[in-house]
Amino acid sequence: MSHLKSPSDSPPSCAPPKANVGAPSFALPPGACDTHAHVISDEFGRYPLVSDRSYTPPPAPEAQYLKMLRAMGMQRGVLVQPSIYGTDNRYMLDVLQRHQDQLRGVAVINQHIGDEELAHMHALGVRGVRINVLFRGGVDLDLMEQLANRIADLGWHLQFLIDIRLLSDLEDRMARLPCPIVIDHLGHFPAHLGVKEPGFELLLKNVAERGWWVKLSGAYRLSSQHPDYADTDALAHALLRTAPERMVWGSDWPHVALESTPDTGLLLDRLRFWAPSESQRQKILVDNPATLYDFK
Repeated sequence: MSHLKSPSDSPPSCAPPKANVGAPSFALPPGACDTHAHVISDEFGRYPLVSDRSYTPPPAPEAQYLKMLRAMGMQRGVLVQPSIYGTDNRYMLDVLQRHQDQLRGVAVINQHIGDEELAHMHALGVRGVRINVLFRGGVDLDLMEQLANRIADLGWHLQFLIDIRLLSDLEDRMARLPCPIVIDHLGHFPAHLGVKEPGFELLLKNVAERGWWVKLSGAYRLSSQHPDYADTDALAHALLRTAPERMVWGSDWPHVALESTPDTGLLLDRLRFWAPSESQRQKILVDNPATLYDFK
């Protein structure tokens, strides 16, 4: 499991992603998209990290991410602003500007952002805003209504990094938000609790009734069965039975806040067990991301 929010005088360093990534054992459809990754500049003077953060990462810059995508046979990606930069989205936006056909973004903003900056982000490919309960440096639940009202007219979504065991306390507020909702990492709770965990049942209910989206990502953060993460299969299957048109896949590269990082290629290969048919994978990897992130 990843580090939760807690004060620290010296944010712990985390491991880099593995140097080599293998292609999956199945053929990826053209236009396949990794919907969840972070880029971290090697220019720490130009793009400084916030002091109040949960971890200190090694660089994982643009070129390294694009190399990983190519190695796995994916053509598109979605960059999510990592908590280490707070609301300073400059590096992510700089990368998006260089790859506007290939990449989209999910930003971290506060309620003070101006309309011109939102419009600029939209032009570069930002299509969502992230709420982060699990790592320091992000924006938390207090702002969800204000942010949702700011982004609704842009057609953006609000993405939540939460442990879905919190859903019983949040569901009513989230149900009133005027924008689409995306839940990170299969709900980010211990996989051994299974599909009958009340928070997961609430997640399924909202996926079915309110059209929430879920990222089939971060299995290694939930699993106690490494390196194949088979205990997450039941969660993915339940979500796909409920609304296959609302599921997307993400690598969670470069796998921050860990002392040892997983094999990104094995994470993608798990999708073969979750979605065994080519038509299912076409939805998860191509059609659904194109809808959610406005790929042309």
